[in-house]
Amino acid sequence: MKPETQPKKRPVANPPPHRTSTIVRSETTPAAGPSLATQAYAEIRRRILKGELPAGMVLSRRQLAEQLRISVPPVTEAFQHLEKEGLLESRPRSGTRVRIPTREDIEGHAVVREALEVQSARLFAERAAAAERRDLRQRGRQLDRLYTCCETGEVDRELLFSANTFHLGFHLRIAECGRVPALRAAIEKAQVLEFNSFYDTAVGRRSLGGNYHAILADALASGDVEKAQEAMREHIRGGLTEVLERLEKMPRETPGWRRRREEGSRESTRCHTTTPTAPPSGGGA
Repeated sequence: MKPETQPKKRPVANPPPHRTSTIVRSETTPAAGPSLATQAYAEIRRRILKGELPAGMVLSRRQLAEQLRISVPPVTEAFQHLEKEGLLESRPRSGTRVRIPTREDIEGHAVVREALEVQSARLFAERAAAAERRDLRQRGRQLDRLYTCCETGEVDRELLFSANTFHLGFHLRIAECGRVPALRAAIEKAQVLEFNSFYDTAVGRRSLGGNYHAILADALASGDVEKAQEAMREHIRGGLTEVLERLEKMPRETPGWRRRREEGSRESTRCHTTTPTAPPSGGGA
């Protein structure tokens, strides 16, 4: 009888060193999850909507990459997407900053929002079940309580972001109960609610009235179509007026943004002075 032999143990490789990071997915290994650029986009977008990166703030790709513990290219790609959305803006020789909204930006989104959400209000009034009407009334009052907590004292960005997130859900719930998925998808795709929160945060609007959303919820839950539509119009236009008033008081330039532009202008002037017959490489500004 042969002596029993122990199976050979395979050598165990040392585990790779642990890498603490905000974004942990590999840049080179294919994976089922979102890419680094997608994750960077989501995180930077969240910081903008939360007010951690306020309107007018000049952003550094390298610094953000260091904070997120990734390389610069994914951040650059994220910047491109955010600029297309209208949350960032770039200027030659000045870099990139969080966009300071214009009157045209705010009024344009308000027109689109009103067109979509007045229809949403009409459908809710016509089609929502009794339980859904009761639920909307409760949500409206809860949302007003959240915003009331945000009105006084120093800005609590976590609480305000929570209130804005709940606000998004409140309005999408109205669309859901209208039983037209395409309308809800259109509201979400147009991002009118996200931009509404961005504009409120950009201009520092925190006071929305003691029962601002309760009034809207009651009108929609009443089942009166005309009343529901008019309540939604007033809800949107009332907020628009205050945001535009606050926008007029906002500075259009930020120190870092202006300084970089002026430095670029001086550099261009110096090049033309020293070599008048040879324009600087790279074309005009």
